[in-house]
Amino acid sequence: MSSIVGAYPGTFDPLHLGHLSIIRRAARLVDRLVVGVATNPSKSPLFTLEERVAAVERETRGFGRVEVVPFRGLAVDFARAHGAAVLVRGLRSGTDLDYEAQMAGMNAAMAPDVETVFLLAEPALQPIASSLVRDVARLGGDFSAFVTSAVRDEVAARLAAG
Repeated sequence: MSSIVGAYPGTFDPLHLGHLSIIRRAARLVDRLVVGVATNPSKSPLFTLEERVAAVERETRGFGRVEVVPFRGLAVDFARAHGAAVLVRGLRSGTDLDYEAQMAGMNAAMAPDVETVFLLAEPALQPIASSLVRDVARLGGDFSAFVTSAVRDEVAARLAAG
């Protein structure tokens, strides 16, 4: 009997509670979940790739069945490289669905052997987005309800360093 591998790619800049919820829930659905921390040339990340990988590893340590790896390129290529049959995507809103459904269609055309599975964000976590966490933090707001305490401290330290 073969095991089911899932892939959950993202930039995780910074990692927030919504991401952690999706990772925790997806890990229960598959035998192994590979979380891919992506480089995205169109974004200017707050944290380096290595820092983001370390944060995801630290915050998911107790989840079991979760492996964290850096990657560059297409999500479907990442999924295939790790033997994933399932590509996990989180949805917060209808706007996310519109974008992610289009992406799922493209991914299915490129990799028909990889199935996209959508997990809805928990209602309390739906407003959280990494870009909003960064904006609130940069403007001096309290973003502690959206991230773990370790991530909060890392974001605050990074912004204080300029």
